[in-house]
Amino acid sequence: MANSIDLAKIYVPLLDEAYKEASLTVDLDASADLVKAGYNANEIVIPILDMDGLGDYSRNDGYVSGDATLTWETVKCDYDRGRKFQVDDLDDIETGGVAFGKLSGEFIRTKVVPELDAYRFASYASTDGVSLEAQDITTGQDAIDAIAAAMSQMDDDEVPAEGRLLYITPLLLRLIGQLDTTKSREVLGDFYKITKVPQSRFYTAIDMLDGSSDGQTAGGFQKGETATNINFAIIHPSAVIQANKIVKPKILSPDVNPDGDAWVFGYRLVSHAETYQNKVAGIYVNHATA
Repeated sequence: MANSIDLAKIYVPLLDEAYKEASLTVDLDASADLVKAGYNANEIVIPILDMDGLGDYSRNDGYVSGDATLTWETVKCDYDRGRKFQVDDLDDIETGGVAFGKLSGEFIRTKVVPELDAYRFASYASTDGVSLEAQDITTGQDAIDAIAAAMSQMDDDEVPAEGRLLYITPLLLRLIGQLDTTKSREVLGDFYKITKVPQSRFYTAIDMLDGSSDGQTAGGFQKGETATNINFAIIHPSAVIQANKIVKPKILSPDVNPDGDAWVFGYRLVSHAETYQNKVAGIYVNHATA
């Protein structure tokens, strides 16, 4: 068992680094001091702050008393996914340790992170009340005009200007870059960060395959049946509740594997992505019409 523990100590930091490097939505992850663990495995606890507004000031009595209330709300994580792999010890030896060592990093980079990003974008795009615009964008000018309109909408909704993040497909960002105009530079310059998102993880809805039913054994996700492609999304981090409750890689050596002479790599991820009810204006999604 000691061998298994030592391996976990080596691999876990590397797996965490792989998530941070490959994830496109990591900038939206909540600070650890804003999210607490719930009593159950599929729960997290988030702070909700409510306060009274201004009242008339009296020169005789001074301030009007008000209430500020901080409550912790328990929410259930709506994402609980996992997978287990076995690599025969002999296969691992014959490849110089590459067979098992490569598997874990590649699994996170090519399977876990794309699905997690897609799930998050789809979750925010499908939230009631967020700003949605259906539009087919074919030119860089169309893209700039659409982004400018989105920013104006968010300004009118009093979303903080600082900290806005732009998620956009590589194609549209390239079309904008070809304009090379002062206007395009000014519009893009208003964002704290711009992130290119492949269309393969940028949909208004996704279907997650269960990994065991007929036709779903490969697992992973696919574009939802009624979903459309997202062109770009503007998100203010304060608008979302995004946190991983459990990120749990499990590594067993052949010596402690009761089912065979093989290395075992198991991975479980419990996560949550939700929009604050009173901050839906902090998300603007522009998507294709069909």
